[in-house]
Amino acid sequence: MFCFQCEQTAKGTGCTVGGVCGKKADTANLQDELTGALIGLARAVDGNKPTESTHKAAIDSLFTTVTNVNFDDEAIRKQIDIINAEKAKLIPKCADCASACSRNDNYDINQLWRDNEDIRSLKSLLLLGMRGMAAYAHHALILGKTDETVNNFFYKGLFAIGEDDNSADELLSLVMELGNVNLRCMELLDEANTGTYGTPVPTKVSCNIESGPFIVISGHDLHDLKLLLEQTKDKGVNIYTHSEMLPAHGYPELKKYPHLKGNFGTAWQNQQKEFADIPAPILFTTNCIMPVKPSYSDRTFTTSVVAFPGMVHIGDDKDFTPVINKALELGGYKELHKMTGINGGDTMTTGFSRGTVLSVADKVIDAVKAGAIKHFFLVGGCDGAKPGRNYYTEFVKQTPKDTVILTLACGKYRFNDLDIGEIGGLPRIMDMGQCNDAYGAIKVAIALSEAFNCSVNELPLTLVLSWYEQKAVCILLTLLALGIKNIYIGPTLPAFISPNILNVIVEKFSLTPISTPEADLKKILG
Repeated sequence: MFCFQCEQTAKGTGCTVGGVCGKKADTANLQDELTGALIGLARAVDGNKPTESTHKAAIDSLFTTVTNVNFDDEAIRKQIDIINAEKAKLIPKCADCASACSRNDNYDINQLWRDNEDIRSLKSLLLLGMRGMAAYAHHALILGKTDETVNNFFYKGLFAIGEDDNSADELLSLVMELGNVNLRCMELLDEANTGTYGTPVPTKVSCNIESGPFIVISGHDLHDLKLLLEQTKDKGVNIYTHSEMLPAHGYPELKKYPHLKGNFGTAWQNQQKEFADIPAPILFTTNCIMPVKPSYSDRTFTTSVVAFPGMVHIGDDKDFTPVINKALELGGYKELHKMTGINGGDTMTTGFSRGTVLSVADKVIDAVKAGAIKHFFLVGGCDGAKPGRNYYTEFVKQTPKDTVILTLACGKYRFNDLDIGEIGGLPRIMDMGQCNDAYGAIKVAIALSEAFNCSVNELPLTLVLSWYEQKAVCILLTLLALGIKNIYIGPTLPAFISPNILNVIVEKFSLTPISTPEADLKKILG
């Protein structure tokens, strides 16, 4: 196998025997085969009109290959069959042709790994960015939102990966185009979520677990959460979010369910320890699932594109009865079970959506003009298991009291239970939501730049990002496509970016690897 798509990849270069994520070589190779089939589909789309089922198949298949989504070989084989069937619909006569032809053949992904270093780097950026964008497109599609520009770019990008004659400049242009298209994709998801569940409002969420049966729901899919809340209504089963599901508590249409009680645990990488002995089932709706330990394998359920061998999978009918029955069987805790975040806090506040932040924009602007707010930091992104991520906790702790920290995605679990005070009645830490909600943070930055009549790069704003997987990659590409500079990124640089391509990005966008909180704060604040 060869895989270097995530931050924790072996030796910082690539996993070649087994994935650090727990993915086996056979599974990795099947995911490569699925990617090759997707490129074959893109070749078939060229000159033919894809249907809604083509779009769904392509989006779900790309999402299937994102880190910590699908570890089930049989599920991946079925997805390969789905892609090949969609291709056959587009070019039915090809199935009867006895001659080999590269025009519509599936692609051997090993060709990509053997390519020129810089070409491989750019094609990898393109592929991994599209995998991330597919996750956002998947969530939007479930809620009935789709966009032809987004759908068509998947085929355009996949087709380019399978071509041998693209120059570095052409590929770099495609990578930047992906960043712009992903902005539209994130806007689409924002419209889907707020249009369905309302605009999130600030909400304090308890970390404690009440007595009685309960279910822990993980992942990102708000639609699955809504269905679970409906199916557990009046059944005496409480629901607790986990990791990236935390922001669900801010949505009015989800808040109205009284049995949506609180948040269990912290970020995704702690699940194997945190799930070990809880008397309740866990439902994974999307990434990020880790290899399931025997201590909780009998109470783990998956749905949608998520799969793990041996786990009960809830199909498209979304009948969560097996999960509910398991919760009733286990019974939950006998009395209040107290839990805390990683810093010892027992509550977390979420729901500072762009609508909420912009509704108090006049107060924020006045506070900046009066000198009460000197600087904004966006500290967010994916969390992960490798050492060095305590940087983000220490960075937030050391920020001056006249600064504001906007945050989103699961990286916030490093510090979102801290109480670091307020400015003008507003908390200094504002959780803007999931990684899926990055569009909101971008819109806030643009609104501030318009209010102060300057570019985003001239604002007293610094982005300090952590990355782990492919959704973080496409968000970074969107920020670069928007021309946003001086981004700090860590804890390590991606293995799939070659030195030459890295130099181009650094020189053009002033991308800076993190060092120490003390040194970086001194550099940022002067």
